[in-house]
Amino acid sequence: MQQPSVLLVEDDAFQRRAAETYLVNNDLNVIGVENGVQMRRQISRAMPDLVLLDVQLPGQEDGFALARWLREGNTRVGIIMLSAASDAVDKVQGLESGADDYVAKPYEPRELLARCKSVLRRSVNKSTPSRLERIRMGAFTLDLPRRLLLDQAGEDVALTSGEFDILKIFAENPNRPLGRDWLLETTSHRSRDPFDRAIDLRITRLRRKIEPTPEKPTVIRTVRGIGYMFVPPAE
Repeated sequence: MQQPSVLLVEDDAFQRRAAETYLVNNDLNVIGVENGVQMRRQISRAMPDLVLLDVQLPGQEDGFALARWLREGNTRVGIIMLSAASDAVDKVQGLESGADDYVAKPYEPRELLARCKSVLRRSVNKSTPSRLERIRMGAFTLDLPRRLLLDQAGEDVALTSGEFDILKIFAENPNRPLGRDWLLETTSHRSRDPFDRAIDLRITRLRRKIEPTPEKPTVIRTVRGIGYMFVPPAE
């Protein structure tokens, strides 16, 4: 079985070699580069399965800009941001840039390996269509151009604008855990305070509309400690 390929973009030579050695010793095929120019050159040769991307990089493009460039060109590649900052703003910005996960430095090598394996599993299961127009959500269909949710009979299911926006975000990010903070900021353009349950309430209402058994959701699943994840139906 072919080893998953990982591109590590890290300007600190010591950290790059240490992470590269540990991941290689744990059955990952790793190539390390030190900046965005080298990253682009390597990707022009072959797209890896996963990119580990340091936020603070030398040159004109930081990790967030490079993540956006990566995601615009490929919806399947896994992206994990690496940053010495533990600020929640950095985490939100990383997710908004298209990253799948975020690891704060200094990190334990075992934690980095676990995150890599988790994102690689999800990347294999990504199934974003080339033209995102009609997305199956359980027994329902989300019609993006017409902003409608249709049942099995093709009848319109009542949705608020906010509920549609959440379903659209899920449709664009299948099999990817999405944080509550990021969901709220993306769909409501405001920050979430620790006691803000707006997203949880909207998810509860959506589950009542699209889940066969809302108490045991299979379409919009809870990811403990993070938020929620849309799981497309098996073909």
